[in-house]
Amino acid sequence: MVSFFTEDVRFPFRQKRFTSKWLKFVAQHEGRKLGDISVIFCSDPYILDVNKKYLQHDYYTDIITFDYCEGDVLSGDLFISVDSVRENASFYGTDFENELNRVIVHGVLHLIGYDDHTEEDIAVMRSKEDFYLSHRADI
Repeated sequence: MVSFFTEDVRFPFRQKRFTSKWLKFVAQHEGRKLGDISVIFCSDPYILDVNKKYLQHDYYTDIITFDYCEGDVLSGDLFISVDSVRENASFYGTDFENELNRVIVHGVLHLIGYDDHTEEDIAVMRSKEDFYLSHRADI
């Protein structure tokens, strides 16, 4: 089950059911099952605090993924900075909703086991993001 929360921001996310169905599709397509995933929308200062406190990283980011997966069941927390998503959407010339969906699926791909530390990893991750974004309308 996918649950949606906010911390320190007002963010009315209206596509909860649709996004949950989409993430179930992603999980199934990757040979996994959807467990409990919490998507927590927050601000840049909030995510910076999480990054410092739990990962000892002193920088802003658009998403932090905490993995609680067991076997083939995907579970975890996705902290998403709506500030960074908005800024990235402008930078990349896309709309906010598309960038937000990219960040959400990016977090789920991390739970599946994909990484983004090398150029090759980044290319695979981007390809997967594009694939699942292109199939979002099919759900």
